[in-house]
Amino acid sequence: MSAGSSGSTASQAPAFADGTQGSDTILITIFLKHDQSNNLDAVQSKLKEAGWWERFPPEGVEVVSWYVAMGFGQIVTVRLPPSRLAALNVELERSAWGVFRTECFPAYDFAPVREIIKDRVLKGGQ
Repeated sequence: MSAGSSGSTASQAPAFADGTQGSDTILITIFLKHDQSNNLDAVQSKLKEAGWWERFPPEGVEVVSWYVAMGFGQIVTVRLPPSRLAALNVELERSAWGVFRTECFPAYDFAPVREIIKDRVLKGGQ
């Protein structure tokens, strides 16, 4: 389980026949791309001015992972109920824009599905 995880993971939800999991939450992976025309001090000042550290993630959104990729930026995966998707979007617009270029992608935990597929293939299936 990742740091910051509440223990409420998709893998604890009932499995479907294809090995995927049902859940009342979704994962979104957010790419926060660095603007290399700003140095770290300028980035930190802009984030502070925008209230980034107090506002992100918005209430009801859980950080699952947060990595820095050198030369690229930051990669954040969050878990949220679909009803909080608009709040996530608005918070990115309010406090990340002007500091980062953002891209967001729906995601899911493939690790349990991979294990099911691997087991099936090792037993001669596809």
